[in-house]
Amino acid sequence: METKIIYDSSIDQNLIKDLKVSVIGFGSQGHAHALNLHDSGVDVTVGLREDSESFSRAQEMGLKVENLANAASDADVLMLLLPDQVMADVYNSEIADNMKEGATLLFAHGFNIHFKEIIPREDLSVGMVAPKGPGHLLRRTYEEGSGMPCLVAVEKDSSGNTHEIALSYASAIGGGRAGILNTTFKEETETDLFGEQVVLCGGLTELIRNGFETLVEAGYQPESAYFETLHEVKLIVDLMYEGGFEWMRHSISDTAEYGDFSRGSRIITSETKNEMKKVLEEIQSGAFAKEWMSQAREGAPFLNQKREEASAHQIEAIGKDLRNMMPFLDAKDIKKDK
Repeated sequence: METKIIYDSSIDQNLIKDLKVSVIGFGSQGHAHALNLHDSGVDVTVGLREDSESFSRAQEMGLKVENLANAASDADVLMLLLPDQVMADVYNSEIADNMKEGATLLFAHGFNIHFKEIIPREDLSVGMVAPKGPGHLLRRTYEEGSGMPCLVAVEKDSSGNTHEIALSYASAIGGGRAGILNTTFKEETETDLFGEQVVLCGGLTELIRNGFETLVEAGYQPESAYFETLHEVKLIVDLMYEGGFEWMRHSISDTAEYGDFSRGSRIITSETKNEMKKVLEEIQSGAFAKEWMSQAREGAPFLNQKREEASAHQIEAIGKDLRNMMPFLDAKDIKKDK
């Protein structure tokens, strides 16, 4: 596959403006997609269950809102933005039979298509527009005029212009300002799951927690341990985000850089990389998807247990106290925000 970044100058944004678009869901991604499309002049409808708490909220934001069946039947292009574990059930019960013949079905993540949780009708085109960041940033960058990079993919091109529609949609939510990259459902799904499990979420939180515990168990103040193993992570990641590993290492002290090169490989070892390969194999084989969907259908007992355990960890209590002392930080508290 040719690696080419696509920008607005190469995209016909009028294509999506000539179509009726329905966005199913109004969570983090859903609200951002719908508002960005609306502000770009797209005829967009939000599809929600009538008893949804978001129904009136979306209306108050100036958006058209319909129940799921009506939103599906009106759409030339339908974007499904629901949690992976419930998407197939909602699609099969309330979306599939109501979609127009020849419509385009879009996803922001390939999970349900790649692992065959959803099998669309033969007449439908199937594509993906996946912003590379959370919904609140997708909305903020659109309003700032900068935009967020997006991935696009086509799984089935019944219409003959599914790729062009996906590009036009991506442009209308701000992706063409920052750059759009072609991918496949397989590549996006497997790399996304791998990144979450091994580096961005699973790997990083385990590294931080174990570092924190090591310092506290050695007798250091938990406050000092928090600053050194969690708080400063953002400072380092920001440097890497701006200029890669090289810029980060240029910006830190020689002592820190020497410790990086001489000690880092003792923490992330060849055994760690071998385990990463096993995790990737579980993703590629579908074993992880099968495990997660089975858990979700049982009410996610493992996830709920781990949430409780993690919430009770000392690093959370210490962190909450310290963040409340930082006037420059808009501190978040999940218990208060619920």
